[in-house]
Amino acid sequence: MNLNFKTSLKAFLLAFLSSILLVLSAYGQSGTTTNVRGTVTDISGEPIIGANILLEGTSTGTITDYDGNFTIQAPANGSLHFSYIGYKTQTIAINNRTSIMVVLEEDTELLSELVVIGYGSVKKDDATGSVTAIKPDNINKGLVTNAQDMLSGKVAGVNVVSGGGTPGGGSTIRIRGGSSLSASNDPLIVIDGLAMDNDGIKGVANPLTMVNPNDIETFTVLKDASATAIYGSRASNGVIIITTKKGTAGSKPKVTYEGNMSLSNVKNTIDVLSADQFRSYVKDLYTGVNEEAVSNLGNANTDWQKQIYRLAASTDHNISILGGLKNMPYRASVGFTRQNGILRTSNFNRATGSVNLSPSLFNDHLKMNLNAKGMYVTNRFADTGAIGSAAAMDPTQPVMSDNPVHKNLFGGYFQWYTTTEKDGIQQQNYNTLAVKNPVAMLMLKDDSSVAKTFTGSTDIDYRFHFLPELRAHLGLGLDLSDGQQDLYIDKANSDSHPHGREGWETVFKTNKSLNYYMQYINNIGDMHNFDVMAGYEWQHFYREGNNYYIGLDGYLPQEREWKSENYLVSFFGRFNYNLANKYLFTATVRNDGSSRFASEHRWGIFPSFAFAWKVSEEGFMKSQRLFSDLKLRLGYGITGQQNISQGDYPYIPVYSENKDGAYYPIGDEFQSTFRPDAYNKSLKWEETTTYNAGIDFGFLNNRITGAVDYYLRETNDLINVIEIPAGTNFKNRVVSNIGSMTNTGIEFSINGDAISTKNFTWNLGYNVTFNRNKITKLTAGDRDNYVVETGGISSGTGNHAQAHAVGFPASSFYVYEQIYDNNGKPIEGLFVDRNGDGTINDDDKYFFHNPVADVLMGLSSRLSYKHVDLSFTMRASLGNYVYNDVASRSANVGIGGIWSTSGFFSNKPVSAFDTNFRGLTNYYFSDYYVQDASFLRMDNITLGYNFTHLAPATLSNARIYFSVQNPFVWTKYKGLDPEVWGGIDNDIYPRPMTTLVGLSLSF
Repeated sequence: MNLNFKTSLKAFLLAFLSSILLVLSAYGQSGTTTNVRGTVTDISGEPIIGANILLEGTSTGTITDYDGNFTIQAPANGSLHFSYIGYKTQTIAINNRTSIMVVLEEDTELLSELVVIGYGSVKKDDATGSVTAIKPDNINKGLVTNAQDMLSGKVAGVNVVSGGGTPGGGSTIRIRGGSSLSASNDPLIVIDGLAMDNDGIKGVANPLTMVNPNDIETFTVLKDASATAIYGSRASNGVIIITTKKGTAGSKPKVTYEGNMSLSNVKNTIDVLSADQFRSYVKDLYTGVNEEAVSNLGNANTDWQKQIYRLAASTDHNISILGGLKNMPYRASVGFTRQNGILRTSNFNRATGSVNLSPSLFNDHLKMNLNAKGMYVTNRFADTGAIGSAAAMDPTQPVMSDNPVHKNLFGGYFQWYTTTEKDGIQQQNYNTLAVKNPVAMLMLKDDSSVAKTFTGSTDIDYRFHFLPELRAHLGLGLDLSDGQQDLYIDKANSDSHPHGREGWETVFKTNKSLNYYMQYINNIGDMHNFDVMAGYEWQHFYREGNNYYIGLDGYLPQEREWKSENYLVSFFGRFNYNLANKYLFTATVRNDGSSRFASEHRWGIFPSFAFAWKVSEEGFMKSQRLFSDLKLRLGYGITGQQNISQGDYPYIPVYSENKDGAYYPIGDEFQSTFRPDAYNKSLKWEETTTYNAGIDFGFLNNRITGAVDYYLRETNDLINVIEIPAGTNFKNRVVSNIGSMTNTGIEFSINGDAISTKNFTWNLGYNVTFNRNKITKLTAGDRDNYVVETGGISSGTGNHAQAHAVGFPASSFYVYEQIYDNNGKPIEGLFVDRNGDGTINDDDKYFFHNPVADVLMGLSSRLSYKHVDLSFTMRASLGNYVYNDVASRSANVGIGGIWSTSGFFSNKPVSAFDTNFRGLTNYYFSDYYVQDASFLRMDNITLGYNFTHLAPATLSNARIYFSVQNPFVWTKYKGLDPEVWGGIDNDIYPRPMTTLVGLSLSF
């Protein structure tokens, strides 16, 4: 059976590759031709199947067969070019020969490729944990503003969901699902050895904005606990290590330019009634019933969604210089990004600079790596509430109005207002219940920010002269950020009418880090290799901020100042053992201390163990020719969690400022009041235990490589906010270690060079992830049917459409089961009585799907023929559901839903007339609005042309490319976009379609 499989696989590949070569073949040399035969083998004499043979100077070629043999017609005075993945290429002159025997040598640099892991690196072939390393795709990258965009769809088990189309916006990153309910689920980000603060920067939506994507050399994703436990408490949600580019010792200076210009436009808008349709419906609904409503119809024809969106032009320019003196590699870069959003008034501007020096002294015994990065960002944030208002605003009304009330009170913008009489004088005020003019919301509000960051890291590595096997490593890191966000809201803006509002908020943060470790690496004969490392780490996070807001007329001044800090202190160690280059063992341990817990719970020990077996190195594998690489991996480890959202002092009683408006009069001034917060001295580490089993494989001399992993993640002592008996604390809810949760999944990834010839290459990459999340405990005792509601929705007051409960995934939808008529239409307010008690109440709600996908897939392809390349990246998400809040809140098309008794119109989506709900019941709790949001998205399509051969000799690389980003999404979801993190679709900034032209030059 195995023989048949191997034979058929290789026969298919040979036939496919040969057919492509025949299509492309053309003789480019003249002279006498001869029939050249030969064999290509490796140094052990094994035939190489599918090796490429090209007649130099032409596209004529062939490939070797199952026995390594080849035949080609070639000029007697020509030369043949031999190549294969993982081997050094050779060019051999024919010299009138008819028979040529070729031996290809392995490319040892490829075999010993290093992968960055925690506090060091390891040969990829020797990694025991679940580790994936990728290089950014410089060919098909589209519009990449932030680092996380380069990971989307590229790594199995990694889910990257952007927050929408906000310029410079952030993304939610999850590695193997979330392991916490109220604590952070974000992975640890390490940039050039410095563990970053995930809290972000004031005035910047995305903390990874500080890293210019053009400066990134590699991403390394650590997924299982055996790989992440060395980072201890910070790594319970995985680790993403970012390594930036460096120079090369002794190389000449090389200058590189990367730039692009792009245009973005909104792809879809909500299909709502046009002005004529709305007028017709209002007249049919209210004529003879409510003539006041009919009389308030306008004469305009306004497409409000067109009014708030625009065609947005953006630019990005980056220049770098790298090289190296004899012992001093260097690299420096600057970048300028200007990104305008498709929502009017939104924009993002960034300037970045970075310097890297990597001196090597004392015959390479002392090596240093010095990094400095700076960023200056300005942002203007558009009011995204305008998106919902544009869909609901009366299309018969104009954007601007000549009405004296509108001119005097609202800056000439149309707004719904009320008229009251006081002391015989009529007064007009904005109708606070009405739909707001979306254009006014954007144009009469300026929410802008300025942020500055500096990140510096120093790595000093000394290999002792008297004992070269022993090295000492010192790492120092500093991250400073200072951000200020300024707000100005005009008095005419309905949000703050009639007082207006202005003010500012600043946040200053520091992240200081020190780590020191010693490492001993030695071999005993050819059988035993030891790598022992032990170290210490200290990290301090400090944050302070203040704000001040006041009405333009002095109304309601508000001022607040705060400071906070926390520490992490750690001791760690790692032991690697390699037996005969076949059996690998890794053990790590980290002892973490966090200032966020009381002294009796402050320290946590997090161990991990991993074993790998290089099956392909065994003697019994030498005779087979199917697998070029085969490795089995097993891993176990525990990681901790202390990055909670309840502040830095949850275990001690502290006082916090009350909410805005809670003031106490002292003399002529109103002073803020403070209240004691709930605290829990017993709060301790949340712990996640991970089991992992994996297989790494390679076929055809690693021309095809891949991996399969199975994992089980169990989180215990789950940190969550729970209700407590009244009078037992300062609040009725407190953060506690209550509950447990599991994530189980399978990951598969495969990458291959389907075609690799001199002029034509085709690279493919595919990954798929299956993940299932389930809560296994949620309370201290055994409470049946206990749920914690979450996922707020617009309809009603304080309503939720999701809940946590034992036996179900976190944030599952918690709704009523809808009943339908004979035509398949939902019947308003008619739900299934699931418990059969004759009454519909909360006891009849049930758990119906969840917002997290069961299956994630990514596919990337890159074709290159001579100077032309064509690439694309696709993603798929299956089994994710979304609550369509936009449709739910707009479903009432009855008399009370179009014209409000408080005096304003609301437009409706066309889809609302599929249900014809009249707003008489709590229809918004129906599972009808929980919709399948599975999708297939084309992220990027890029067509490029390399014109280096046409450029002056001073240009070592010259390429122009055209890219389309987000051209299409296939989905059943009835809303604008199925990709909604958290599962509640409520006015997200739409993802635009972007067309881009770019230029790459190297001198």
